Amino acid sequence: MEKNWSELKAESSWLMFKIMSEFVEGFEKLPKIGPCISIFGSARTPQDHAYYQKARILSQKLCQEGYGIITGGGPGIMEAANRGAQDADGKSVGLNIILPHEQKPNDYIDIDKTFNHNFFFVRKVMFVKYAQAFVLFPGGFGTLDELFEVVTLSQTLKIDKVPIILYGSDYWQGLLDWIKNTLIEEKYINPEDINLLFLTDSDKEVIDTINSYYQKGILKPNF
Repeated sequence: MEKNWSELKAESSWLMFKIMSEFVEGFEKLPKIGPCISIFGSARTPQDHAYYQKARILSQKLCQEGYGIITGGGPGIMEAANRGAQDADGKSVGLNIILPHEQKPNDYIDIDKTFNHNFFFVRKVMFVKYAQAFVLFPGGFGTLDELFEVVTLSQTLKIDKVPIILYGSDYWQGLLDWIKNTLIEEKYINPEDINLLFLTDSDKEVIDTINSYYQKGILKPNF
């Protein structure tokens, strides 16, 4: 039997409160953690993969520089980044998304810094608002979604133009070539928009890029 409009209205009202509760929790807790780096990447990257090890080591180094680490809280690259944060006794934040498969919080998130989200859009706000930079390791649709979300927000000045770093030239170079040879050539974006993205294979370059950016600015939420 189909639901009537009054039932749908009541459900919508309840949904609104569920959404608000997720925003309230994030806005109350995340500012207390301090400056963090959001690290994105595939949930399917195994522990013996080179990028898992690279994400773990880079996160450890970033924590030694005084940053916390924010991830999506799941396995793969997310687990590696949270694990690296704990290796360095740094702040390890997990913004877990509740899914019917694949995702559950990894074992390397600080107990008081675990967030469980039902809504992707709320989770994205938390990723973006409280990150001092974004580092993207190889990943699938979810990682690409996060990449183009933050690039669009930066391009349109909806957030500060903080560093957006692509880690792994063997994976990301083809995408950058397409952006240059197709998007720019067809005038769908401005030539300078490519400068929103920084490609590297070097931990030192990641850290130097982030630190040099904040030599001329202050560490604060992005909007």
